[in-house]
Amino acid sequence: MVTLTIDDQNIQVPEGLTILQAAKQVGIEIPTLCYHEALAPYGACRLCLVEIKAPQPALVTSCTYRVEEGLVVQTDSKWVQRTRKIILELLLARCPTSKVIQDLARSLGVEETRLPTLGTEEELCTFCGLCVRVCREVVGRSAISFINRGPTRTIETPFKIASEECIGCGACAAVCPTGAIKIEDIGDSRLLHNWHTTLKLTRCKICGGYFAPQEELESLKQQVPLDEELWEVCPDCRRKLSAHKLPHHLSSY
Repeated sequence: MVTLTIDDQNIQVPEGLTILQAAKQVGIEIPTLCYHEALAPYGACRLCLVEIKAPQPALVTSCTYRVEEGLVVQTDSKWVQRTRKIILELLLARCPTSKVIQDLARSLGVEETRLPTLGTEEELCTFCGLCVRVCREVVGRSAISFINRGPTRTIETPFKIASEECIGCGACAAVCPTGAIKIEDIGDSRLLHNWHTTLKLTRCKICGGYFAPQEELESLKQQVPLDEELWEVCPDCRRKLSAHKLPHHLSSY
């Protein structure tokens, strides 16, 4: 166990935790935008910056900084507040119409940015990188990535065309904190607008509804042991089918 102080609270936490994880354990909330428990810490958005008083004063990203014996942390000092406000002004300049960014800004007393708008008024992407990382680290596909540098930096598929690596799982949209990624199921197709990709959906052999791209199902088959017939039906029908196979005294639950 490691003993440290966070916001004047003396706590003990397991070795190896980050400051962010330790703070959560004692009910101290630190704002984040690029953090997700299923992914490796990234430290891109900088909103989770905290001040460490010892061993020497510094601002560090709480999602990447590991706890140390005797560490003294302030999560809401004047230095931290001032820095977070500047970061939120930058985010507002990039995504002025994002409700997520607006709400974060207001929570710290920032109503508007002094900076000119950096992108279009409709821009929602903050470059948090969650979509890129979940595709690579969890889905294992790397269908999208960061391209270019500076003001032309963006997230795209290779050559800005449909990627053969995309399985249409929607994990990228699920982790996006601002709703910047648009995915629609229309008829028998799944449209991934941001990634220039359209995939055909599989039709359930029981109810006839369309439910998932074949590419996604083939990928899942390699990870999840299920009877072959269960991959040919939608999740709702799959649950019903599985329930019928349970012993009678269990199927009533």
